[in-house]
Amino acid sequence: FIGESNIFSGVIVEDYKVQFAGKTFECVDAGMRPNEKVDVVIRPEDLEIVPVEQGKLVVKVETQLFRGVHYELSTYDKAGNEWLVHSLKRADVGEEIGLAFGPEAIHVMRLDETEEEFDKRLDAYGDKPYER
Repeated sequence: FIGESNIFSGVIVEDYKVQFAGKTFECVDAGMRPNEKVDVVIRPEDLEIVPVEQGKLVVKVETQLFRGVHYELSTYDKAGNEWLVHSLKRADVGEEIGLAFGPEAIHVMRLDETEEEFDKRLDAYGDKPYER
């Protein structure tokens, strides 16, 4: 599951809200304790390049490589967090871009959670659509 993913330290704010990278984001996770420390995982292909004003985050492109079917960008936000992005869109090195992603792209893992426990919790969500 994790592979080439973006992994950040985070904190649960409340059900369906997690804080990481200096901001609070909606997620699809519930049943954790407020202020519980967690790892937040976002896959590079779940990040969409958008204009800066439309992004949930603004990042600066450090490198860009064409991988045959997509561009792989290494980017950094103002807090110094690295964001790996896989996109069909390209961006220029040094350019600031916006990153967009939905609540379903955020995967929250308890710090002491095994991969099996995480998969079981994820399966419990089933194919339920995200509702808030």
